Amino acid sequence: MGDLAKDINSKFENNKIKAMLNIIYTANWISSCKNEFFKPFGISPQQYNILRILRGANEPLRVQTIKARMLERSPNATRLMDKLCAKNYIERLPSEHDRRVVKIVITKDGISLLEEIAKTKKQNLLNNLTEDEALQLSNLLDKIR
Repeated sequence: MGDLAKDINSKFENNKIKAMLNIIYTANWISSCKNEFFKPFGISPQQYNILRILRGANEPLRVQTIKARMLERSPNATRLMDKLCAKNYIERLPSEHDRRVVKIVITKDGISLLEEIAKTKKQNLLNNLTEDEALQLSNLLDKIR
């Protein structure tokens, strides 16, 4: 089991400071693990999130709707979608009525990629937690926000 004080060789003024630094440290660790997991698939965790949003919607979505549903709010969501479009994982559908409106839909290639990722044995970063502990952690994180 990890110990933040040992990992970063530091002492803390109080437990609230330690908890805040632990959240930041753990978030960065999780982010690094996710980046490594998605690297072989040629996409980022944010691009994966976009594909999952589109698959779950079962209909074309406006870019603003996708941005609002993303786990990590990304100011470069349009650039992320450009890359997914270039790889033929998503498609832009211009509106017939208003050329300023563009909707995004996942392609068959995008769905295939999600299926391929799902077949891969995912690293469960919360293996050390019981279901009750995972619920407690989730509730505490909700309480912080």
